[in-house]
Amino acid sequence: MGLIHIEMFATLDLVGQAPGGPDEDPEGFPFGGWQAPLIDEVSGGQVGAAYEGTDALLLGRRTYDIFAAYWPHQKGGEDGEIAALFNSIPKYVASRGKPDLPWADSTQLGPDLAAAVHEIRDRHENIKVVGSLNLVQTLLREKLFDRLDLWVHPIVLGVGKKVFDEGAVPANLTLLEPPMASPTGTVYLRYGLAEGTPGTGDMAAPDRGVGTEA
Repeated sequence: MGLIHIEMFATLDLVGQAPGGPDEDPEGFPFGGWQAPLIDEVSGGQVGAAYEGTDALLLGRRTYDIFAAYWPHQKGGEDGEIAALFNSIPKYVASRGKPDLPWADSTQLGPDLAAAVHEIRDRHENIKVVGSLNLVQTLLREKLFDRLDLWVHPIVLGVGKKVFDEGAVPANLTLLEPPMASPTGTVYLRYGLAEGTPGTGDMAAPDRGVGTEA
């Protein structure tokens, strides 16, 4: 069975809205494109490496429209490798409407998201979810993912949609590899979904040695 990988770019206050450009989400969000000044060779290489082996994309409607307007027209150059990958693999779109899907090899998912995700897992090995914040929040809430690649950038915006909204559910995650930092201070964290829900304890319990005399 294939794995669902979420690729998410966020600020220190975990805002994930419109990192790519000022016109990505212009409805009342003043910081569109906040990620661009923080991209460097290290973080760019990390993002490129994260897509190795990807054989399908799972996207929300807004992100699909942005990608479909950009990636089919990129050939060669700095974005050539990712463009060639994205243009050659199947794209699955989660939307409640009836979107126009002009990008080659694009398919709209059925209304039952859980069933659709299971079908995609049966067809592919490495499915990437890029951007698509509303879809990501649903996948997190329903635990319909296996990996979470999170790039945390050293800025605080104070406004915007956050990666984990008020509907987030308790979950355990496992750090799959040591964190890596870029020269601009962006930290890359790769997590895997783990079993169970967060436990609780008492930091003052005697066997922890907290609050006791030497």
